[in-house]
Amino acid sequence: MANGIFQVPKPVNETVLSYAPGSKEKKELKERLSVLRGREIEIPVIIGGKEIRTGKTGQCIVPHDKKHVLGVYHKASATEVNLAAEVALEAGKSWAAMPWEHRAAVFLKAAELLAGPYRATLNAATMLGQSKNAFQAEIDAACELIDFFRFNASFIRDIYSGQPDSTSAYWDRLEYRALEGFVFAVTPFNFTSIAGNLPTAPALLGNVCLWKPASTAVYSGYFIMKMLEEAGLPPGVINFLPGTGAEVGDAVLARQELAGIHFTGSTAVFQHMWTTIGNNIAKYKGYPRIVGETGGKDFVFAHPTADRQALAIALVRGSFEYQGQKCSAASRAFIPAGIWPEVRERLEAEIRSIKMGGVEDFRNFVNAVIDQKSYSGIKAYIDEASSSDDAEVIIGGKCSDEVGFFVEPTVILARTPDYRTMREEIFGPVLTVFVYQDNQLEHALELCDQGSPYGLTGAIFASDRHAVVEMEKALCQTAGNFYINDKPTGAVVGQQPFGGARASGTNDKAGSMLNLIRWTSPRAIKETFNPPRAYGYPFMSEE
Repeated sequence: MANGIFQVPKPVNETVLSYAPGSKEKKELKERLSVLRGREIEIPVIIGGKEIRTGKTGQCIVPHDKKHVLGVYHKASATEVNLAAEVALEAGKSWAAMPWEHRAAVFLKAAELLAGPYRATLNAATMLGQSKNAFQAEIDAACELIDFFRFNASFIRDIYSGQPDSTSAYWDRLEYRALEGFVFAVTPFNFTSIAGNLPTAPALLGNVCLWKPASTAVYSGYFIMKMLEEAGLPPGVINFLPGTGAEVGDAVLARQELAGIHFTGSTAVFQHMWTTIGNNIAKYKGYPRIVGETGGKDFVFAHPTADRQALAIALVRGSFEYQGQKCSAASRAFIPAGIWPEVRERLEAEIRSIKMGGVEDFRNFVNAVIDQKSYSGIKAYIDEASSSDDAEVIIGGKCSDEVGFFVEPTVILARTPDYRTMREEIFGPVLTVFVYQDNQLEHALELCDQGSPYGLTGAIFASDRHAVVEMEKALCQTAGNFYINDKPTGAVVGQQPFGGARASGTNDKAGSMLNLIRWTSPRAIKETFNPPRAYGYPFMSEE
């Protein structure tokens, strides 16, 4: 075995390609979209590198063209879960023992594959399967996932370098072990990068994983799995288990070897999982690590000195990029009465210019929401606001599921600060605005702080520096990612570690060392060079 304290290639955030007219990347992506759209694939369960076809299947459809089927995927049941657990535990013996630099090399190679030959494929799969436009797919499925692979490899080198002090008489060392058991990674539909990071971050530290992708993102998840296999990930380290939350999740949580949960999804599901783990706690070999990022009711709070145009653009981008289907999306705004007429006028003008449609037409800024259930839920909020005495739909509001699941960018004006759409997560292209009196800033800040159970992201807009200080202090617990004069979305790996508290999760900060440290179990080792040879101490020599 080679001896050395190895450096990791210094990570640099991946450059976002523009997909401008005439660009090489646009031509390649358009071609890949055509290829993937033109064929229907079969997606198996993958356990220990072997493909398993259970016969119980679901469909991968195009949300903006709901009759178009991209593929059929096989669903895992308790049988496959238990097989995957046994296979993973066996694979973990050699994976955890593998020198860390070789584990890191697998994911550094995956980053290069994604930056090169897999880029157009994974972007196209995300565009078609999750209805993301080219730019949203590029910053997610390509750049952010590449960044996760590269930065995480660097972070583990930093973790392993953290060692205690010693003396000349003894040597203290800290060994970073993999968790004893397996990690259950549960990933969402809205970010392909999260789907890639949640199983691979624990794996990088020597853990083995059971990965359940969202049923509406199995398509892109399958391409991630194939890419990891090509990068040299040993069979059984990550096992791909599409299926229902109940069938897969219940079987996983019943296993005594459960060592951790890496989760992104709804608050209700996360709380249910935590409750189940609590009820089973005496059955597990150890206390499972529980890491979760859940919901958000993210805000933009404007001061009377806010730049009106910058504020309007932040509301449009923050609320309506990827149809508002981001945990970080702006869904409530507090605007002072003195600037509201101008902000409203600018907001209306910007939204009127937005084009909505399929992702294959690059002129479309807004595409479809993910599925029928989501569409129906969003539409119900809009319909309720349209007939409410406490709210008014002032921009947009039209919905159609004839071809795909389309919801217009919608702005609701709330007449009371506790109106339902000011409090509840909608996860769609719906922004609710509450207008406060300019002389009631302190009260409005309290409303923002207390108006939602979440604490994920938030943004403030002000030109007055004293106001910035006051707002930042008043809203210190409202957001794990806090933005000043910027939209509350777009965290970058290595720059803005992502995560929130309150009902938004455990705030373990993906994109930083803070998340990775949760997937290791340190062992302190003390080696004494000249150990005592008598039990007595000097104080015992006299009465």
